[in-house]
Amino acid sequence: MDHKEIIQSTGKYVAHEFCSEGSGHDWFHIDRVRKMAVRIGIQEKCDLFVTEMAALLHDLDDWKITDSESTALSKTETWLNSLNVETAIAAKIIRVIDEVSYKGANISTPVSSVESAVVQDADRLDAIGAIGIARTFSYGGYKNRLIYDPEVPVDLHDDFRSYKKSAAPTINHFYEKLLLLKDRMNTQAAQSIAEGRHQFMVDYLSQFFDEWEAKR
Repeated sequence: MDHKEIIQSTGKYVAHEFCSEGSGHDWFHIDRVRKMAVRIGIQEKCDLFVTEMAALLHDLDDWKITDSESTALSKTETWLNSLNVETAIAAKIIRVIDEVSYKGANISTPVSSVESAVVQDADRLDAIGAIGIARTFSYGGYKNRLIYDPEVPVDLHDDFRSYKKSAAPTINHFYEKLLLLKDRMNTQAAQSIAEGRHQFMVDYLSQFFDEWEAKR
């Protein structure tokens, strides 16, 4: 298979795998991340095959969906092997995927390549703004979390394990992750897009708390 055929096959495979996903990490999320990664990747002049493949596969072994303690990307590796993707290229795709995830407010998530920078940015852009708000509440419902509880403080996690185990209300997640993402974008293009999406969330939270206190 050539690269175009591999991407098409991967898109079909991932769409099938995530067609019924209800946590906000569905096929449409993955497709948006893919499109944004390609958009930014063109500007950054990166390897678009690695970028697009990593974007398509970035949630296949994600801990938020699988609840697995393993760091192995077994399904991803199995899929890439089935397509006979060159070993060096497959390793680069897996490295990009491994560097995508947010791990906590006080945890650094450095990237080792422009492809990693682009895919990380694309995934984080889909976590903020109007769609980000919708996905956040979708995930909160998926995890049976409260919308908000004023008695539960925000926790700016210092380690990945405590971040993974958090069961805090959904509103806390804005302060523990979403509002921090604007300043953690890697590329200039993502930084520009993030500005408007960030402000939308700020405005939303202002409205939310006014309604919570019956002020509006």
